Amino acid sequence: MKSRFLFPYWCRYLGYALFLVHVPIVMFRTELGFDKPEGQASHGIFGTYHIFFMATTLLMALGLFLAAFSKEKIEDEQISQLRLDSLQWAIYLNYVLLIIGLVLTTDTEHILFLNLIVPLVFFIIRFRWVIFRLNRSLPKEG
Repeated sequence: MKSRFLFPYWCRYLGYALFLVHVPIVMFRTELGFDKPEGQASHGIFGTYHIFFMATTLLMALGLFLAAFSKEKIEDEQISQLRLDSLQWAIYLNYVLLIIGLVLTTDTEHILFLNLIVPLVFFIIRFRWVIFRLNRSLPKEG
């Protein structure tokens, strides 16, 4: 994976901030008045529920995207290979969950949300875990 296509290092923190700010908003959407509407007034593409869903989903996905594809402080061939392996595992998991979701449910909204969020979350977790394990296995200097 070419490092010229990665975001600057500081974008990781911006991405985490975008994601973490929207998690409680999504969790407490009912209390905020953005739960799925029952009446006809909130339906449609410009309804409050749809705008809320699109804004939170896109901003969470953008945050995860920035966090996942930001450069490391030291970007070398080994980091690039770890990034590529983690991305491959994330795509595998995404398709398994997508197939299971398509077979077991008709709720396309949750399938869309999972298809956007799960690969990025799994990629970040696996990539960070492999780097953590790699750093633990390196001999200490000094």
